[in-house]
Amino acid sequence: MARRPESARFELAPAGAEGTYALSGVLSFDTASAALARGTMLFRGAGTRSVDLSGVTHADSAGLSVLLTWVERAKREGWHLRYTALPAQLLGIARLCAVESLLAAAE
Repeated sequence: MARRPESARFELAPAGAEGTYALSGVLSFDTASAALARGTMLFRGAGTRSVDLSGVTHADSAGLSVLLTWVERAKREGWHLRYTALPAQLLGIARLCAVESLLAAAE
């Protein structure tokens, strides 16, 4: 039986300059819907958003789906999105699913 990583906790919070956020903890099936809702609340209005993912300790395909949903939303609503410090685990899943270019397009 697979062990849940770090009790499936995540945090998405403003970090420093306006429009800059830090995502940390677990971005997985257990936290994806909460992460998506938190991002929807924080990413309102026009402008540029930068999300630092260096604190992500575990991610899966549901976590990748959250990031791709934010990319699509930014394009649809006309704001800019940039991801920094994407974890190797997320990049590997993105490559496997042939969507790595969509994450890069966020920049």
